[in-house]
Amino acid sequence: MHPLSPLDGRYAKSVDALRPFFSEEALMQARVEVEVRYFIALSHLEGVRELKRVSHGQEKALLILVEKFNDAAYHRIKEIEGVTKHDVKAVEYYIKEKAARIPGLKKSLEFIHFGLTSEDVNNLAYGLCIHRALRLSILPSLTSFSGELKKLASSTKNIRLLSLTHGQPATPTTLGKEMMVFVARLSHQLNQLTRGRLSGKLGGAVGNFSAHGAAYPNVAWEKFRDKFVKSLGLLPLEYTTQINPHDDIAELSHLMSRINTILLSFSRDMWMYISRGVFRQRVVKKEVGSSAMPHKVNPIDFENAEGNFGVSSALFMHFAEKLPVSRLQRDLSDSTVQRNIGVAFGYHFLAVQSLIKGLGKVDVDRSAIKHELDMHPEVAAEAIQMILRKHGVSGAYEQLKALTRGEKVTKDMLKKFIGTLEIPKAERERLKKML
Repeated sequence: MHPLSPLDGRYAKSVDALRPFFSEEALMQARVEVEVRYFIALSHLEGVRELKRVSHGQEKALLILVEKFNDAAYHRIKEIEGVTKHDVKAVEYYIKEKAARIPGLKKSLEFIHFGLTSEDVNNLAYGLCIHRALRLSILPSLTSFSGELKKLASSTKNIRLLSLTHGQPATPTTLGKEMMVFVARLSHQLNQLTRGRLSGKLGGAVGNFSAHGAAYPNVAWEKFRDKFVKSLGLLPLEYTTQINPHDDIAELSHLMSRINTILLSFSRDMWMYISRGVFRQRVVKKEVGSSAMPHKVNPIDFENAEGNFGVSSALFMHFAEKLPVSRLQRDLSDSTVQRNIGVAFGYHFLAVQSLIKGLGKVDVDRSAIKHELDMHPEVAAEAIQMILRKHGVSGAYEQLKALTRGEKVTKDMLKKFIGTLEIPKAERERLKKML
């Protein structure tokens, strides 16, 4: 097959860590897990007398269908789907086919997918896949990046840096603090991502257990729902239509978009710092920066990250706007959109890996940083005028404005100006040391 998406072509190896959660095979496995666990839970429900309680041995055999799910199992389901033209029904038939071979279960097969609609299975399966991806891949990659950035911030906390506001020299800062700005912003979002939990819908065709209640009117289905959904690590929804309203996916999408935006901003800042010479990129001898210009060492990791964060956020924002909207009790337009969740996470994951790679290829150029700051002594104007204000000097701001705004300022000019100030001598000496 010839891949249409770069995630399955050029960048395939870079996003392999997400395939156990977001490939179609992974979704099929999660559907099998939901169906199997639902069947087992149903068999433990006292009010459902016609379903014999699944024994320990039978339960183990059923769970093997999940644990040993492989390419052959996936292809068998796809083979069945070729006839049914319905993926969840194909999963049901596959499980029945396998369960029929487990001693003692043949008479219980009709309780597989009992009372369920496809969305009961799908939304829970997506919930399992996303939670596992977050825990095992997305959060670890973000945590790794944050850790590397924090190390960089710590090692540069005392390096004075020329700051730019509106692209113009502003006031001195430190490189470490500027890095910590992004660490702090990302940390706030990661706390929310770590605590977040997706919701789970289980309620039949239109969310009110009509089929369940018709068969077993005396069973407390809402109580069963809550217990079962919680057992999957999800938050049970009480009131729904046929589908999970996807408000949980919208919230997650907004959160991922914010993370992408923060890191996209970081990517651009790093690009600018490299352009200014604050960071110097290490040269890899056999790599080529330009097909025409031999001298080029381009900041491609940060450029790739910026682009891929943008693609990821575009998808996440579409999910947030589209998925919570459904006509009446349901339409199917959410289904085809939801299949792309792994793509959004894929471009996000790819971008984070680019940032980690990029950070590993830059060194701080202390001499360039010092030279740049030395070239702009006028940035001390803010500190000087604040000390003048402190000592009650009238028109402090206006004096510094007249001296520095739009002028080519030198250290000697400022030292001469400081020497004329009617403030304590110790303060004049302190100001000179700031230059």
